[in-house]
Parts: sequence; structure tokens; C-alpha cells
Amino acid sequence: MASQYAKHSVLLCFRIVFSCLFLSQIFLFNARLASAQTPAYACASGNYTFCDTSLDVKTRVDDLVKMLTLQEKVANLVDGAAGVSRLGIPKYEWWSEILHGVSNTGPGVHFTSLVPGATSFPQVILTAASFNKSLFEIIGKVVSTEGRAMYNVGLAGLTYWSPNVNIFRDPRWGRGQETPGEDPTLTSNYAAAFVRGLQQRDDGDKDRLKVASCCKHYTAYDLDNWKGIQRYTFNALVTQQDLDDTFQPPFKSCVLDGNVASVMCSYNQVNGKPTCGDPDLLSGIVRGKWNLNGYIVTDCDSLDVIFNNQHYTKTPEETVALTLNAGVDLNCGSFLAKNGVSAVNKGLVNESVIDRALTNNFATLMRLGFFDGDPKKQLYGNLGPKDVCTPENQELAREAARQGIVLLKNTAGSLPLSPAVIKSLAVIGPNAQATHTMLGNYEGVPCKYVTPLQGLSASVSTVFQAGCSDVSCATAQVDEAKKIAAAADAVVLVMGSDQSIETEGRDRVNITLPGQQSLLISEVASVSKGPVILVIMSGGGWDVQFAKDSPKITSILWVGFPGEAGGAAIADVIFGLHNPSGRLPMTWYPQSYVDKVSMTDMHMRPDPATGYPGRTYRFYKGQTVYSFGDGLGYSTFTHSLVQAPKVVSVPLEEGHVCRSSSSTCKSIDAVEQSCKNLGFNIHLRVRNVGTMSGSHTVLLFSSPPSVHNAAQKHLLGFQKLHLAPQTEGLVKFNVDVCKHLSMVDELGNRKVAVGEHVLHAGDLKHTLTVRI
Repeated sequence: MASQYAKHSVLLCFRIVFSCLFLSQIFLFNARLASAQTPAYACASGNYTFCDTSLDVKTRVDDLVKMLTLQEKVANLVDGAAGVSRLGIPKYEWWSEILHGVSNTGPGVHFTSLVPGATSFPQVILTAASFNKSLFEIIGKVVSTEGRAMYNVGLAGLTYWSPNVNIFRDPRWGRGQETPGEDPTLTSNYAAAFVRGLQQRDDGDKDRLKVASCCKHYTAYDLDNWKGIQRYTFNALVTQQDLDDTFQPPFKSCVLDGNVASVMCSYNQVNGKPTCGDPDLLSGIVRGKWNLNGYIVTDCDSLDVIFNNQHYTKTPEETVALTLNAGVDLNCGSFLAKNGVSAVNKGLVNESVIDRALTNNFATLMRLGFFDGDPKKQLYGNLGPKDVCTPENQELAREAARQGIVLLKNTAGSLPLSPAVIKSLAVIGPNAQATHTMLGNYEGVPCKYVTPLQGLSASVSTVFQAGCSDVSCATAQVDEAKKIAAAADAVVLVMGSDQSIETEGRDRVNITLPGQQSLLISEVASVSKGPVILVIMSGGGWDVQFAKDSPKITSILWVGFPGEAGGAAIADVIFGLHNPSGRLPMTWYPQSYVDKVSMTDMHMRPDPATGYPGRTYRFYKGQTVYSFGDGLGYSTFTHSLVQAPKVVSVPLEEGHVCRSSSSTCKSIDAVEQSCKNLGFNIHLRVRNVGTMSGSHTVLLFSSPPSVHNAAQKHLLGFQKLHLAPQTEGLVKFNVDVCKHLSMVDELGNRKVAVGEHVLHAGDLKHTLTVRI
């Protein structure tokens, strides 16, 4: 009996202990859930002036800054800002990413069971290929809504360090995928539209922000790790002309047209100076000429890089002084927090400079509502998990991918495939079952995936062989792939790259397809009895001249990194549910180009004396595999000119030197006196003469007179319209002479060339004479 009682006692104790442990786990889980549902914000209570929402931002910020000690100030100049607990200001993590969807790349975003994923749109390079400004903006609006929704449950911040608006200068750059491509006009338009989509509030209050965007990496940053040359120590030698007409315009557009809340300076040096320590670039241009309303942040650990990698400064305190005095407001990293107080105490930095930086940071947070109390009582307070991964957002991700996909080759009778005719489809390639690869870098956790194989299998019966174990394709399984290809009615090869080939910190050396991919493609094509469609999934371009020339390879599609719905979008194009209208946002060069040209040579313009060929469609005149703006559709569109002037006269003030010597004036300054109201309209009629409805991208280029080593042609603008078969539409461009027809001369001055400018859209050309 005693033994039985003892057993019951032990069992009871065990149950009590187990129950306590179980309850403690529930308590811990609930506590974590509660904290995850509570966003960080200031002014939950307290009658501080800086919490008074009836006052203007400047008054509130000034009140806050003067209340802080030097130590408290410095502790809030880093991305992991310490807050000020005695004033009810919580810690805040500035670093969140939202390049093509809310991303957990930075420490400010977390995915949990509450919000397990967010809509993952195509990587930027593919969205840019749509040449659709309204799409750029609506994606910004959607991802910022998802970001705000996640902030409301404590899973994201309010400050997002996106977009990347660097120029895709060299085809080998691993981060080219993050950018809108090689053209300053396209990149500038993308930048302004995406920033507006992110930041603009639905109530129209222009002084407030939905979320805060950041344009990066300022400036002339487009090399990561090439043949051992690292971005951290690379000194970009850039002419004033190239800086002002290629590298700077997207950042200028971010600030002036997008009203961006932040600019991030880059790791590299420009002409011997670290960008984060150059007062001319930061205080002089971004804050001075462009009048940034926001904060300047360093790329992560840039101060440490300046001191320990570049050895540009002698002490940590000198590094702090260099960057703060140059115009930096926020340090991504801990360097400034560790050395800021010492820099002030040693007299290297005036405390007023600390106050300036802190003022810019706090003003941004105030515009976001961080100091307005409970965010659930503010404009976006009703957003939550239900607003992330909505069916509408996921469908937009699919539509964005469809609009960007570029049809590069299409032999008659190839695409689109008919599910009624194709009874068996061989799907081959290392990216045919891609999931994470479709996202590109700076990705988050997607709502779901649709792989290329899944997308294609939804319409027809498929047989699959990878053909390579991965994209490096060291050894292709040719025989197995040929066997299924020979028996199929059509073949789709899904090839290309992933982040093991091109990404941040990894530039390419060669631009031929990796490993034995080309061999696999050619061998499969040689035995196929029907259409062979080559699908290239990648960020950068490739030398695929062999495929372009091969009569057995009937179609080529470039699909970028197409996002979570990439497989569905690819299938939509292949089976004709969508008429492709994407255009290449970058040049595809032959391998011989990268064999000849060093990635470190920043010159955009060719140099006949040395044989240097120049860069991008604007300056490079050599052979290409595919050119900027290339792209086909399933319909043919014609252009006709409706309205355009033949002559534009530029008025000159009395006494202007060109009044007396007009025959020798090759260009005139694009200054306000001459440029005011100097513009004209170009109207084009576009007709769909095909049998299929579709969108058409109209690219308007100008080829200026050959002065000041000008570009051979440059993009003035672009528009997109949708037309049913045998219908037409009118496209209108408003051309500002001094903005659109000007160029930058050798000294960085903006000029308008006198003489004949040739405007062209598609096969249409129109000559316009600028005279004085």
C-alpha cells in the first residue's frame, strides 16, 4: 500500500512539474507573441514638447535634441539606435530592406508564424524591363503597405534602404540584378516612381511619410569582387563628365523627383576620396544642391572600412570626424557609437555637428509618426497580417513578371505554343525547378512559389530532366536529356544562373553560360523534332550568340529572376496567355568584350587611341549579342509621326557671344534664361497590325550632334500602351529642350548642342534642328 502511495506521489509530482513546464512554455510563447504584436514607438505617455503633434517637426526635434546628453546623442547615430529610455524613446533598428518585397536581409525585419512571408516581386532588373512607370510605382505602394502591416505587429521597421539606383555599367557586376539597368533615364524614372510608391501617403500629406526610402549606393559604385579587387578598397577614377551624365542622374532624380528620405554613401572611393567622407559629394551636392529632406546613411561598416581597409585615416576618432563633417548622419554599424564621444572630446567634431545629424534622423522618424504615440491610432494603424500576401498582391507579382519577360528570338511557328497541339513537353535544365533562385538577392520569404516546371505542367503533360546537378553544370547529363527531348513535341530549356554565379560580393569573370550549359542546350536542340525554347534565368546578360544563330533553337526568352510567381508568368508567355512586351534594360556583349575590357576602367566613352570600346548602348559601337531595348512580341506594331517640329530656336540674351558668332557656336549653356518654357510635343501613332492583343513599349531616343564627346544616342523617354488587333493609339511625349536634348560637356557643364538632332522610335526617324 505504501509502495502504491509512493508511486502515486511520484506520478503526481511529475504531472505538476510537467504542467508547470508546459504552462511556462505557453507563457513564454504568449509573451513573444505579444512583443511581436507591439511595434516600437515613442510618446506612449509623457507631456514632452517633442510629443506634441500639433507642433511642426522642427520645433519638436529641437526640443528633443536639447534634452539629450552627448552620450545619448551618439548612441542614436547608428542603425541599432539605443533610444532614450528615460524619455520613453525605445530602441529602433534603422536597417530594413524592401528592394522587391519586404526582406529579412537586414535585422529590422522578421518573419514568424504571425507573418510567415511577404509578396516577392521580380528582381528589379526584370521589373525595369517592363518600361512601365505606373508598375514601378504600384509595386512600391504594395510593398510599403506590407511593410507597414508588419511594423504594426512588431516585425518590421519604417526605414527601408532601397532602391539600388546604381548604373549597371559592366555586364560582370554581381549586383546588376538589383538595379534598373544601364541607362540613366530608365534608372532615374524607376527611382523616382518606386520611391514615390513607397513614401507617399494616401491622405496626400506631403510632409509625412508612409515609409522612408533610401537610394543607394552613392556614387559610381558598380564593382564588388572581381579578380580579387574588392569594393571596400576600390578607387573609382571617374571623369567629371561621366560622373554628371551617367552616375549621378538617378540619385538626383531620387531627391528632386522622388523626394527620397535618405541617400546611402558607398564603400568605394571616387577619385581618391571615400564617398562617405567627401564633403563635396554629401554636404555639397546631396544636401546642398539637391536639398535632401532626410538623412545620409553609410553603407554598413563603412567607417570601419575607411579606417581598417582603406587606411585613409590615422585614428578611429579622425574617421568619425571625417564622415560626420562631410555630411553623414547615421552610421550603419557600431563604429560611430564606440568612437563618437571621444571624437567630440578630442575637439575633432563639434557637438553642433552631432546635433545636425541627430536632427536629420529624428525628423525622419517624426515624419513617419514614430513620435506620435500608438501607431494603431494613426493612418495605417488598421493594417496587419491580413494585408500581407493578399491574392491581389500575389497576382500583381505574376503580372509584373509577365510584363518584364523579354522575347529575344522567335522563329515563325515557334511561340506561342498551343496546349491543344503540344501533347508532350520536355522540360530540361537546372533552373526548371527553381524556387529560391527565382527571387534574386535582397529577398524575403515569399508567400509561395510557382516553379517553371509547375507553371508549364499546369497546361500540358511534361517530362523533366535537370540535365545538370546545379547551374554550375560541371558535367551535363546529356544522354538523359536528349532521350526525353527526342520524344517530345516541344522542348523548354530553363538555364542561366543563381546567386552562386552573380550576387553581392561576387562578380563574374566570363559571360558565357556556366559550365556545360551551352553543350547541353546544343545537344538537346540537335535531336528535338519541334520548337526548342531557351529560357534564361539570370540577373545579367550572356554571350548566347550560338543560340541566337542556331536554327534548331527556335525561341529565346530572358526572364530575369522573376519572383515568387515566376513559373506561372513564364508559362503565361510560352502558351500565349500573355503577349510579351519587355525590352532589355542592358546590353548583352560578346565574351570578347570582357576579355578586352578591365572591369576597373570606369570610362564610359570610347578611346580610339587605346582601342578602348566604351560602355553601354550610349557609347559602345561594337558588336553586341543583343542590344539595349531589344525585345519582340507576338504582334507587330507600326509607328507613324503625327506631330513634331523641324526647327527649335533657342533665344539668347543681348550680348551673348553666340549672337555675333553663331556659325562657330557648337553648343550653348543650358541655363534658365535660354531654357525657360523651351519645349515641344512629339505625337506618334502606334498601330497593332497583328492578330493578338498586346502591350507595346515605345522608346524615344535622340542622337545629338557630335560635340563634347556626346553619346551616340540616348533615351529621352518611354511609354507603354495596350492595343487590340488592328487598332491604334496616340503616344505623346513632351520634350524639354534643356532637359532632354542637352548633354554634359567635358567640365561637367550642361549644354544644348546646336545643329541636327535625330529622334527615333523603332524604325521611325525624325530630324530636328536646334538653332540660335
